[in-house]
Amino acid sequence: MNKYVKWTLIGLLVLGALWAASFFIKSNSQSITEYETFKPFISSIEMKTVATGKVIPEDEIEIKPQISGIIDKIYLEEGATVKAGELIATIKVVPNEQALYQARGRVNNAKVALSNAELDYNRNKTLFDKGVVSAQDFQNIQLTFNQAKLEVENAQNDYQIILRGSAGGSSSANTYIRATVNGTILEIPVEEGDQVIQSNNFNDGTTIASIADLGKMIFEGQVDEGEVGKLAVGMPLTITLGAVEDKELSAKLKFIAPKGVEEAGAVKFKIEGDVDVNDDFLIRAGYSANASLTLEKKDSIMVIPEALLQFDRDTNKPYVEVATGEQQFERRDIEIGISDGINVEIVSGLEEDDDIKQWNKTEPIKIGDEEEGDGENAE
Repeated sequence: MNKYVKWTLIGLLVLGALWAASFFIKSNSQSITEYETFKPFISSIEMKTVATGKVIPEDEIEIKPQISGIIDKIYLEEGATVKAGELIATIKVVPNEQALYQARGRVNNAKVALSNAELDYNRNKTLFDKGVVSAQDFQNIQLTFNQAKLEVENAQNDYQIILRGSAGGSSSANTYIRATVNGTILEIPVEEGDQVIQSNNFNDGTTIASIADLGKMIFEGQVDEGEVGKLAVGMPLTITLGAVEDKELSAKLKFIAPKGVEEAGAVKFKIEGDVDVNDDFLIRAGYSANASLTLEKKDSIMVIPEALLQFDRDTNKPYVEVATGEQQFERRDIEIGISDGINVEIVSGLEEDDDIKQWNKTEPIKIGDEEEGDGENAE
């Protein structure tokens, strides 16, 4: 039994030694990773930022009534082109009973006063014709009579305005809602039968229509506080619309807000730019848009792919590894300039003929029987 155990242990030791030798040979036979290298090259870099926002009319006018009432009829639709003075809608007046009663009472009082003034005028005219009343006294009586007639007329006009919204058939009556500017009707938020409130010192009034000139549009957006200091009025903008593909509009920055607004923990500043409207297609008010701004641009400078950079853990300064021989590299501290997120400017520390190590090389990804490599040289 002891002999059997002895040979079993020897067999296990032999198998273990063979397995260890096999593992050692296999692990040492793996291929050494070969790092690709890239050379600096001459190119141009634009440092850009993108502001999100929308395209809106430069001026949007809200048409409000000068009298309260009910919408009697709407003559135009949203999207219609109008000229200043064109009729949009009419209002049917619902008079206030107390004001109507007071106006009617004023008319009656004025008529009574007129009747009395007329009697006095007729009596004194007869006496004046006989030479009994002086000319000056008769002129005063005639003036009172004329004033009484005007008071009746004014009271009747006030009564008609309260009752119908206008005195007679005037084309400029408060019941007629007309366009005040040339443009396009963007919105008519009321319908026939809706009650509207007049515009006064205490109330903005009900908006019956909003009108804007779609030929004068602006971009309104926001930029982060870290980039607003690099902007200047007059900078060119490139506008892309979310609703219109493959179309770009030119614009010029005209306003930068002096005060930021905090949103989700970040401070944003409002900007505006005049948009050059293209007649080839219609720009609708409220289109979402992105504005691309070039913050800085340099031409014919030495650059490398930003992915080649490494940063010192202690100083956080950039460096690269430059080839000194076959798969041999040394650290080289460099000074960098602007970056567009893909390439970065090399201010100092490198020459054009230096070979820079791709330090973050990954193993090829196998797809079936094929391998996907790390890509081509960026040069």
